Parts: sequence; C-alpha cells; structure tokens
Amino acid sequence: MEKNLIILHSKPWPSLLIPSHSAATQLEWQGSTKVLANSNSVSMTNLSHPKLIDTQLNELCVNGHLSEAVGILDSLAQQGSKVRPITFINLLQACIDRDCIWVGRELHARVGLVRKVNPFVETKLVSMYAKCGLLEEARKVFDEMRERNLFTWSAMIGACSRDLKWDEVVELFYNMMQHGVLPDDFLLPKILKACGKCRAFEAGRLIHSMVIRGGRCSSLRVINSILAVYAKCGEMTYAEKLFGRMEERNYISWNVIITGYCQKGEIEKARKYFDAMQGEGIDPGLVTWNILIASYSQCGQSETAIDLMRMMESFGITPDVYTWTSLISGFTQKGRINDAFDLLREMFIVGVEPNSITIASAVSACASVKSLSMGSEVHSIAVKTSLVDDMLIGNSLIDMYAKGGNLEAAQRIFDVMLKRDVYSWNSIIGGYCQAGLCGKAHELFMKMQESDSPPNVVTWNVMITGFMQNGAEDEALDLFQRIEKDGNIKPNVASWNSLISGFLQSRQKEKALQIFRRMQFSNMAPNLVTVLTILPACANLVAAKKVKEIHCCAIRRNLVSELYVSNTFIDNYAKSGNIMYSRKVFDGLSPKDIISWNSLLSGYVLHGCSESAVDLFDQMNKDDRLHPNRVTLASVISAYSHAGMVDEGKHAFSNMSEDFNIILDLEHYSAMVYLLGRSGKLAEAQEFILNMPVEPNISVWTAFLTACRIHRNFGMAIFAGERLLELDPENIITQHLLSQAYSLCGKYWEAPKMTKLEKEKIPVGQSWIEVNNMVHTFVVGDQSKPYLDKLHSWLKRVHVNVKAHISDNGLCIEEEEKEDISSVHSEKLAIAFALIDSHHRPQILRIVKNLRVCKDCHDTAKYISLAYGCEIYLSDSNCLHHFKDGHCSCRDYW
Repeated sequence: MEKNLIILHSKPWPSLLIPSHSAATQLEWQGSTKVLANSNSVSMTNLSHPKLIDTQLNELCVNGHLSEAVGILDSLAQQGSKVRPITFINLLQACIDRDCIWVGRELHARVGLVRKVNPFVETKLVSMYAKCGLLEEARKVFDEMRERNLFTWSAMIGACSRDLKWDEVVELFYNMMQHGVLPDDFLLPKILKACGKCRAFEAGRLIHSMVIRGGRCSSLRVINSILAVYAKCGEMTYAEKLFGRMEERNYISWNVIITGYCQKGEIEKARKYFDAMQGEGIDPGLVTWNILIASYSQCGQSETAIDLMRMMESFGITPDVYTWTSLISGFTQKGRINDAFDLLREMFIVGVEPNSITIASAVSACASVKSLSMGSEVHSIAVKTSLVDDMLIGNSLIDMYAKGGNLEAAQRIFDVMLKRDVYSWNSIIGGYCQAGLCGKAHELFMKMQESDSPPNVVTWNVMITGFMQNGAEDEALDLFQRIEKDGNIKPNVASWNSLISGFLQSRQKEKALQIFRRMQFSNMAPNLVTVLTILPACANLVAAKKVKEIHCCAIRRNLVSELYVSNTFIDNYAKSGNIMYSRKVFDGLSPKDIISWNSLLSGYVLHGCSESAVDLFDQMNKDDRLHPNRVTLASVISAYSHAGMVDEGKHAFSNMSEDFNIILDLEHYSAMVYLLGRSGKLAEAQEFILNMPVEPNISVWTAFLTACRIHRNFGMAIFAGERLLELDPENIITQHLLSQAYSLCGKYWEAPKMTKLEKEKIPVGQSWIEVNNMVHTFVVGDQSKPYLDKLHSWLKRVHVNVKAHISDNGLCIEEEEKEDISSVHSEKLAIAFALIDSHHRPQILRIVKNLRVCKDCHDTAKYISLAYGCEIYLSDSNCLHHFKDGHCSCRDYW
C-alpha cells in the first residue's frame, strides 16, 4: 500500500502521480470489510451530477465506509471528474475521527482529484497525519506547502505540542513570525507552554511584547502563560513585575508565582505569596498546598511541611496521595527512615491508597540505609495494593535488594517482571558489580544486548566501574574501547570518570593522569566530578603544572563557581608548592566558608609560614559568622609550634575547645606533643602523653619520637620507639630507628635483632623531579643511568663546600641507610640532575621523596639554594621543605 506518494498542489489531474495499483486494489478499514477500489458494486450511473457525488461521499464519511469512498474517487478519475475541497476535507476528517491512516494515505495519493487544492485542504492533510501519530509525514506536507495560513501553522504547532516536541514548537513560532503570520489567543498558550518547557526565555519575552503592542493583555489565559514562562525559566524578577501589573489574577496566577519561587529554592518568598493569596480572598486549593508542602520537603524542612499539612486539614482540605508522597520522600532524603515509615502507616490508617511513586520512595529509603527488613515490609505492601507489577516499583525493589546484598531476591524480582526497561537491567547488573560478581554481571550484560532494552551508556559505565573496582582494569579498558563499536553510542564524561577514579583507587596516579590527558585530547569536556576526582592525584610538587592546567580548565567550564571546588584548589595549590596561588584563590572568594579558611590556614602551616597562619587566624576571629572547628584548632596549634609560641599554643588548646565546643581528639593531642617537642620540652611532652585522657596512638608517639630524634635524646627516643612497636610491631622503619638509638646509647645487646631478610625490607630511598615537563625518577644505588658519573662528580665538589660552610652537630638517627660511594641518596641525584647543565638551570626545583630526608641531604639542599641562587621544594614523608637563601621553611625541625 505504501509506495512513492508524490504530493502535487493545485495541478491538473493528468500530472498527478498516485501509487501504482493492480487491476483491483484491496483496501482494508478497521480490519474488516474488503472492497475492490474499482469494484462494479459502486455504480457511477447515479453519480454523474457533482452534487450527487458530494452527497454520496459525505454519506460514506458519516457511515464510516471510507474504503468505498476511495473506490468512488478512482471511478471519478476514470471519468475525468473532480470533487469539491469541502468534500475532500470531510473525507480526511472522517479518517481522523476513525484513526484510519491507511485510507488517509490513499486519499492523499488522490489529492489531485480536488477541484482546487487550497491551504485548507493541505492543512487538513497535516492534521490527518499529525493526529494519526505520523508527525514526520505531517511535517513533510507542511514544508511543501506554498501557502500557509494561521490554521496551517496552528495544526503543525498543535501536532508538535501533542508529541512533546517543545523545541520544534518554538522553532515553528519563529518561522511563523518570519512569514508574517501572528498567532491568535488560542495558539499563544500552546507556544508559551513550549517556551516554558524548553526554557526559551527570549521567545517568551518576544511574545510578551507582541501581546502588549497588540492590546491583548485582557486575556488572562495568555498572561498566565507568559507568567509561567518567566517562572519556569527562573526569571522571577520579570515574573514578579508582570504579576504586580496584572489587573486580574486567578487561582492559576497565584500557583504559577508560588511554584516559580519554590523551584528557585526561595521558599520563604513563596510562603509570602501564599499568605498574600489568602489576604486577597483567594483560598488556596489542594494543588497550592501541595506545591508548598513538596518544596519544603525537597529542601529538607520536613517538620515545616508536616505543619503545613496539618494546617491544610484545619482548612477542611484533605491531603491526597501527592501530599503524603511528598512528605515521605522528604523524610527519606533526610535519612529519617523511621519517620517516613510512620507517615506511610498513617497514610494507610486515614484510607489514602499509595501510588507507585509512594512505594518507590519508601523502597528507595530502605535502599539508602540497606534495611532489608523494612524493605520486605514495603514489598508486601506493594503486593497487597497490586502495585508490585509496576515497573518503577520493580526497579526500586531490585535496587534495594541489590544494595542490601540479597542478590537472590533481586534476581527473583527481575525474573518475574512482566516488562523490563533499561533501568531494570542496569539495577541488577549494578548489584552484581557491587558484590564483585563481575562474571555474572557480564553474562547479564550480554543477554541485555539481545533484549528489547539494549545497553545504554549508563550500562556500559556500570560495567566499566565494576571491573575497575574489582581490579580487572584490562577488561574495563576493553569495554571502554568497545562502547562505540558494540553499543552504537559514544562514551560520555562519566565513562572517562569511571576509569580515572578506578586507577586512583588502585593508587595508579600516573595512569589516571594519562586517561585525563586522553579525555582532553578526545574533546570530551571534564565536569565537576572529573575535576574533584583528578585533583588528589595532583596534590604533590611534581604535579604543580597539572594543578594550574586543571584550574584553567575549571575556569573555562565555569566550574569554580561552586565554593567547594575553589576550596579544593586552595588545598591543592598549597600541596603542590604554590601557596601564593592558594592565597589568590582565597582572596577571590566571596563568600568564604570555614573550609576556605581552614584550607589556607593548613596550607600556611604546611609551608612553615607560621606568621601568616597566625595572622589569618586573627582575621578569622574578627568575623562573627565564623566558628572555628576541630580542623582549625589542630592547624592553629601547629602554627604556634612553628612560630615558637608555646604559651599561645597551650592557651588555644585549653580555651578553644571550651569557647567553640570542640571535642578534642587524638589529632589535637598529637599537635600538642609536636608543640612541646619542637620547643625542646621533652619531659613535659612525655608527661602530657602519659596523662592523656585517651590512649595515645601512633601519630602521638611519632611526634614524640621526632622531637627526641631532633634534640638527640636517644634515651627518650628508645621509650617512644618501644611504644610505637607495641602498636605496630611490623613497622620496619621504627625497628630501624630503634636499633640506631640502642646503638648510640651503647645498648647493643638490647637492639632489635633484624634478620637479613628484614633489613632488605627497609624502604629504598626514591625521589621524583620534574625537569622540562618530564618527571624523572632516582633511586638509591641505581647504576643504570649513563650520566651517573657526572652527577657523582658534581656532588663531590658540592660536598666539599657543604662541609666548609655547615658544621656537623653530632650523631643522629635517620630513616634511610647512610650514604657510601655507590649509594648516594636519591634527592641529591635529583638536584644534581636539574642543576648540572649550567645553561638551562631552573630557578625552582620541585622534588618528592618517599622517605624522611636525612640531615646531610638537608644541609646540602640549604647550601645549594644559597650557592646557586635557586629555590628547592622538597616534600618528604613527613614535611614540605622550602629551601631558599640557605634556609629551610621547617627551621631544621622535621
């Protein structure tokens, strides 16, 4: 039946091309009577007069015998006769009324039989295709029309509206205006609805100006529609002005303005309009109450939402299922699952039947807390209310059972579902991935590709994430590369994020950065999650340029507008050695929260900028809106430690906890030990530890051991080391330090007996340095590099000068084995590598080391910074050292 239909407009009959037919073309209407199009049962002897023909065709329209009408038209074609436009329009209308698109297509093929094909005939063709669900064919007829009137545009716009093609409606509106056709009051609300749906603010403004210029402001329906556009676009200033100028307002007007403020999160303004509505004598209906209740629930103000529902009841309005569902969802989002269940039970008591959204919200609540007992109760409610077959509920149950670890129950729900969508498959596959059963997940993934709901990009991402989390990185990368080939879809930003976060979780920072680079080269724009995921991999000295690069990317993508993103950059710049950039980001923030202040404060402490840290803390105290927290207190004590302000540190420890209700924890006790130890008050530090109200942990004893090591009190170092070994007996570095302390005290017999195998477990010193945008690695004892002889020669010359300028202060204990001729420490090799070329010496060196730097290397770095006029940033396992002009930011305490 459907062959090459060519539409010709107002042309003589001989030029009309119609579908080819056999001698007897069979037409079917509503699957019943078959009629031969040129059957002899249709007698033309009685229909020679045009009026009789029209009458007969109109009777067939009324009776629904449309296929016979086609037969008559074919007989007319043989006689060279035509029909009136109104008759043809009636035939098309009959096809619309009976949803008979097949006959409609046959009529379209015979449009040349109309005496004059005018815009009304073509408009009816557009309507026929559109109302029968064939929007593309309707648009084809519309586009080929040489003349379009208001009814034509209305038909096409109405068709797109029914099909929810909002962008096309707005596009048609602009085209309509360009053709000089203005919409009427009937069509405008449809166009304005589309403007609101697709946030076409400018189109809404244009229509508003047309309405004003045309003097059509008296149409309350049109003005309400314009008001809705402004509200849905979030342009509440425009909405407020229009609302204030309205001569007449009805129930809809108030609902629109209240909804607009609720959607923007400005609930208090919405509440003012709600109260004003009653002041003007318009009683809020159930819809208005529900708008406000839902908004308070979504914003976490569940108690206020409950109060509103009780108030609504006092006005004689009974809460409906939407009211109860909004409240249950609100308590669910706040994690108040028991309250949500109490509401669900109360809902049943008052006789309100839940809908699928109510049950799904309750199931989601159980999934969030992984409560299978409550979930099973909701499951039984779904069964009793005959809602269990609802796909939304089925998907929620699968998700709940999967997150709760009951994959058998999740699989049973999945197996009995009458209809599944992509969410059903994604939920069950995600459940198996979370449980580490990637094999089963992959099996379902393959079956999904053969189902009615093929995998979407979310499915692929779930599989990629599952493989990455379970250590199957090769399989994840293989899936990533197969997305486009097998799935006919493109990886999205979440696909890349899955790989990046997976490599970071497995501590493969370099691979994560490689994926990030590939992502940028592929023209995939990073999003907020990408930035926050990749930044921790750059929180070190050798990735300083990468932090700047990511920051620039975030600025271009307008991602720094979120305060927590800028706070993250403050922290990362500090950790990558750029405290000045941290300060610039901080100064550019308005407003700042306590995390902003803490990030910069801890950055100053990290860089040894104690004076700046103390000044910043003083600025904090001047702001009444800021309340220091536990992080602030720990940083402040450390700042006082660096500045040698012991009394101030003690005062902060004693008073801040009371002034700001800060609960002291081991982080604060460790900072106090560091404060006392740095100032040389070892006995006081030891007494402080022994009198602590909580059991000292590793960080407390490590701080005390550091103090004993720096101040060369090896007896106390032994005491601290023994406590550390009690807490962590397998710690090789502690054993190594303790062994040195015993030896220096002359207690060789008490030194821990370290076997040869244990000595081999002592970490080997390793350093990384960035030179000319490449990261180079140096390891103690590595003889593989061809230029090592040059580096050793350079270091020997430097060593002579170091001894001449810096005196040795005696014995000490170190984490790393002492140097010999063949095993120069790695940080020295890194420094030599950077400076050996006199023509391309960098002014700033950035080095990362895996162990605590020894005193000799520390002295060497101080001398080189003075002799070569460079700055050296060296981050070891304990401290960030900034060497400049012969001094170090740690002030020789690390």
